Amino acid sequence: MQHAAETPSPAAILQDLRSFREMGSVLYVAAHPDDENTVLIAYLARGLNYRTAYLSLTRGDGGQNVLGPDFDEKLGVARTQELLAARRLDGGRQFFSRAVDFGFSKDYRETLNIWGKDAVLSDVVRVIRTFRPDVIVTRFSTIPGGTHGHHTASAVLALEAFKLAGDTNAYPDQLKTLAPWQPKRILVNGRGDGENGLHMEITGNDPVSGLSFVELAGRSRAMHKTQGFGGFGGGGGGARTESFELLAGEPATNNIFEGVATTWERFPGGAEIGKLADEIITQFDEKNPAASVPVLLKLHHQLAALKSTDPLVTEKREQLDRILQHCLGLEIETTIPQAEFVPDEKLPLHSTATVHADIPVRWIATDYPSIKSALTKKVDLHANQPVTHESEQTLPAATPVTQPYWLREEGTPGLFHVDDPSLIGRPENPPVFPIRQVFEVGGETLELADQPMNVATNATDKETRRKLDVIPPVSLHFNSEVALFAPGSSHPVEIEVSAARTDSSGTLQLEMPNGWKVTPSKQPFTLAKAGDKTQLKFSVTAPAQLATAKIGASAEIHGLRWHYDREEINYAHIPLQLLQPPARIKCVSLDLAVRGGKIGYLPGAGDSVDACLRQMGCTVTELTTDDLTIDRLKDFDAIVTGVRLFDTHKNLGPKLTALFDYVQGGGTVVMQYNRVDGLQSTPLTLKISQQRVTDENAPVTFLAPDNPVLNAPNKITDADFENWVQERGTYFPNEWDEHFTPILACNDPGESPLKGSLLVANYGKGHFVYTGLAFFRQLPAGVPGAYRLFANLISLGK
Repeated sequence: MQHAAETPSPAAILQDLRSFREMGSVLYVAAHPDDENTVLIAYLARGLNYRTAYLSLTRGDGGQNVLGPDFDEKLGVARTQELLAARRLDGGRQFFSRAVDFGFSKDYRETLNIWGKDAVLSDVVRVIRTFRPDVIVTRFSTIPGGTHGHHTASAVLALEAFKLAGDTNAYPDQLKTLAPWQPKRILVNGRGDGENGLHMEITGNDPVSGLSFVELAGRSRAMHKTQGFGGFGGGGGGARTESFELLAGEPATNNIFEGVATTWERFPGGAEIGKLADEIITQFDEKNPAASVPVLLKLHHQLAALKSTDPLVTEKREQLDRILQHCLGLEIETTIPQAEFVPDEKLPLHSTATVHADIPVRWIATDYPSIKSALTKKVDLHANQPVTHESEQTLPAATPVTQPYWLREEGTPGLFHVDDPSLIGRPENPPVFPIRQVFEVGGETLELADQPMNVATNATDKETRRKLDVIPPVSLHFNSEVALFAPGSSHPVEIEVSAARTDSSGTLQLEMPNGWKVTPSKQPFTLAKAGDKTQLKFSVTAPAQLATAKIGASAEIHGLRWHYDREEINYAHIPLQLLQPPARIKCVSLDLAVRGGKIGYLPGAGDSVDACLRQMGCTVTELTTDDLTIDRLKDFDAIVTGVRLFDTHKNLGPKLTALFDYVQGGGTVVMQYNRVDGLQSTPLTLKISQQRVTDENAPVTFLAPDNPVLNAPNKITDADFENWVQERGTYFPNEWDEHFTPILACNDPGESPLKGSLLVANYGKGHFVYTGLAFFRQLPAGVPGAYRLFANLISLGK
């Protein structure tokens, strides 16, 4: 990743100049991270130099993760950053709506109902009014077909938003800060091979990297590593044809921008600006970018005098400031001694400005907009002589702790809750403490955005950079996601208190819902040093009846109450992400019995089922593939494998022999879902399909009501399939060995029953279970029936 303070290459500056000259804008719309056509985006943004953006309605939070155990909203945060990394490569920008990726949907009408059609439609209208594209392109058709319901819904919403964005009667509250905007046309990409279709030939190479647009797009797509796309990015060049079909708006016969004013002449008085930009580009000397500064200053003066309040002109003014900065070789950076600060603490700000061109530059001000403060100065910069400035500002006491804005409040299953409408559409939070550095060059004023960064070196001597994060003085963490209770019983619940600052003393208490009791009511803690931790135990008593609840924790320090957990999402290909949700635990009062609780757990792509097994009272040992020997396995009552085992253990085949020998000798294996067939060379073969049941409330039929799985040690009834989350399951087998007995049947509305969700085979003296049921979602969510059914699976033969 490029050092933030470094000047871009001359080729990149020249490309930025070409982008400044072009006035066309296109918005690509689809449903998920990885739905976007990165070849088209790269060509539009880096080949044709148009403003190009991708609106992904969701953040991909309902998908799978091949890199680790981060699912749901944490996965959405990771995939957000993957899209931003992709856009940095292909040159596009990134937007989102508030829609939640709630899992696979087979019908776009179901999707719109769960999302809340009007809310997401208003978001799409907002993004159109914010970005103001001339052309909208959808990835998917508005006509339902054999695709994800989210896909069709994204096109349906884009088409409706296209028709509403220019209507002053549509979402009038938005018009307090935005103006109506009507794009010229909306097209669907990948169609249009008929007479009325449009075609675009994509050839040539990116002028900055030298890569073909196809190869550049592959590298962009390879950033979706949580989805297993890390292998993308190879391949060569060659031409590619993109096709389009008109959905609405003005027809076009030659290209998608036909009839669109894509030059500066679209603004009165803009022709001279465009002409001067052409001259600068023609005369640009890549060996000496500073030679363009005098004429760029002339262009800057003309643009400042242009009588237009159009947001696009405002954006171009900011872009020209950056171009001038880069041609001057003007590097600015504000560093902080650590990345994390508590509200009301002092921020030691170390600002540095260096100009590399031998051109007079004066540093005249540093503004801190969030605290309405500015430091005026008059400091002349000289070539290659850094100028530093020290300042100490106070982080406002009311600054909220770092948390992705869409996760600050609890939403619905289909929609994130966002209090501040101005944030809707943004990919991530704006800077916590924005800074504006002001310079004077040749009588012109440049205003350049800055923000505090912590620059450090990690254990491998690689430079790391983190934005300012806001933290509480202590973080709170329950020792598990879920706590299980027999009705009316009591047992300890443990919370870890971690100090971020010295002398952190206060009291900790649990926030109990009706019917649940806790003793003591509160406990004191004293942590002398930053990094110190203490474990506090409370005795929680469940109600006498079956119940589920969320219990929170809060710490009071000097009259202020803090209730935040701390989670880090840390993958090598994206910046570290800090999440600080409320500290909570799901508590479940249920009747649950387990027979034989010594479990071996072989992880797959990542889930927390092993922790849930411990809450069931099991002793869980994590295994590696080296442990797959009969001598090692015979010590366990059951072996459970994590999700997508065969995705993460490519050469597992020979090791499976010991697993089946273990079963034959009387053991029990419970294999959670896989996406690929991995049992083809084993005694019990089955064929994985794409079959799934997405309706988490789908009725369930018991195909083998007398099977022990449904009877012992817990009697399974229809009530055990209530309150499931996201789905029943996915990737069900559709063919299986005759040893297997299908236990359940279920289906989505209007479809035939599927029988492959739970298969049990008696093999030798033991049992082998294969299940596509989404236990990896249900158990962390505290679904009582899922625990009772899973307990029966691991209890087979006991």
